[in-house]
Amino acid sequence: MSDIRIVESGQMGRVAYGRIAPNEDLVQSVEKLCVAQGFRNAFVRGALGSLTDACLATSDGTCIVIRGPAIEIVSLAGETRSQPDGSLQAALTGVVVDTSGHVYGGPFVAGANPVCVTFEVTLEEWLPDAIS
Repeated sequence: MSDIRIVESGQMGRVAYGRIAPNEDLVQSVEKLCVAQGFRNAFVRGALGSLTDACLATSDGTCIVIRGPAIEIVSLAGETRSQPDGSLQAALTGVVVDTSGHVYGGPFVAGANPVCVTFEVTLEEWLPDAIS
């Protein structure tokens, strides 16, 4: 098994702040915010809010569903990347807490993480150097 590492050079670009409305999906909304700002690649720099329910992917391909009504996001990290077909795909990972205080972590499943009241997110554009 080889150990492959890819290093990408580039620079940081613009910063955008967005508010995600109730019942909108967290992952898909981050992608939409990037499209609206013209970001082809971006990093999540900050976030604050809660979800109605949460769905986190597991290593075996299933997901853990955490039922609300208010699942707090304790931390959120991730990025949005331009795909070969021109679409954007967000990969977001975080830690959430349910109403009983149980803590869960993992990647958020796109389409299965509806925002509860509102959700604020700060994105920073990534401008990779051209590959020669």
